[in-house]
Amino acid sequence: MTTEPTILLSGTDPDLPRDLPAGIGRYSRLREMARGGTGLLRSAFDPVTGRTVAIKSLLPEMKKDRAERRRMLREARITSQLQHPNTVPVYDIGDDEADGIYFVMKRISGENLFEILKRIARGDEETIKRFPTLRRIEILIGACQALAYAHARGVIHRDVKPENIWVGNFGEVILLDWGVAKVWGHADDNEPIRQSVLKPRVDPDHEGSAEQRMTTLTGGGQRPGTPLYMSPEQVDGNRGIDERSDIFSAGVCLYELLAIREPFRGATIDETFDNIKRKQVPLPSERSPERDIPEGADAITDRCIAKHPSHRYQSMRALISDLRDLR
Repeated sequence: MTTEPTILLSGTDPDLPRDLPAGIGRYSRLREMARGGTGLLRSAFDPVTGRTVAIKSLLPEMKKDRAERRRMLREARITSQLQHPNTVPVYDIGDDEADGIYFVMKRISGENLFEILKRIARGDEETIKRFPTLRRIEILIGACQALAYAHARGVIHRDVKPENIWVGNFGEVILLDWGVAKVWGHADDNEPIRQSVLKPRVDPDHEGSAEQRMTTLTGGGQRPGTPLYMSPEQVDGNRGIDERSDIFSAGVCLYELLAIREPFRGATIDETFDNIKRKQVPLPSERSPERDIPEGADAITDRCIAKHPSHRYQSMRALISDLRDLR
């Protein structure tokens, strides 16, 4: 985890810098934070505002790819228009001569929910104490609040998972990565879709087993999202998905944070997809009876991960209401 920088008088009093370069050249102290198949995330310092920011751009080999440029620009615009306490603020969007399309966001300190769940699975006492079951449910509620806001504005996230739920050092919860979001009125056929990755995950009871050695999904961009958290309609490639697909993915996250187990993981990607579409998994309290699972959580989880969308919660607000009632 990183700490928030201290505000110093020396950083507030100087005059504005003169003759600032355009684009990313305006920023200094660039440092790589993470990279994916097409994108690069860097931290940087903005001499005008005096704050540390995060800059997302394309990898050098992708910066001239028209589809990837369009996808990056869409992600930047969606993120910037979703102004909510549980989404990340966007400060600037631009097209840099050297780096191509980029956008500048608030630099968030903290860690993602998956890292927290990993430590709980390993029996880390400090993490278990800091993040009891009800606190983990509160974190998911924060992400669901962002989703409810997005759904009201015609945006479906399509990649809800613990890695995209960021928990700040001061308790804030941010839902990240709107790179494969669906916007109502946009035909999916014309949307650039990035490939998804099924990352190896460790089951504490079967560490190192064959089931954990999962491979990368190279589905040719046919299924936006991450396999372990996809809804059945995503697996089927249904292009008419709606907010109930995000509700399913949120339900998978709920199952995982309650049971500290993934509900649908198979030995292969195809088996994982088949489990999502057909397997009736044990309830969280049955899967992990030793965990402190609140009464009523099983029913909420089961309703979220129903195979058919009509059997799930029909709105994120209804799910949030029931989660808040858990004790």
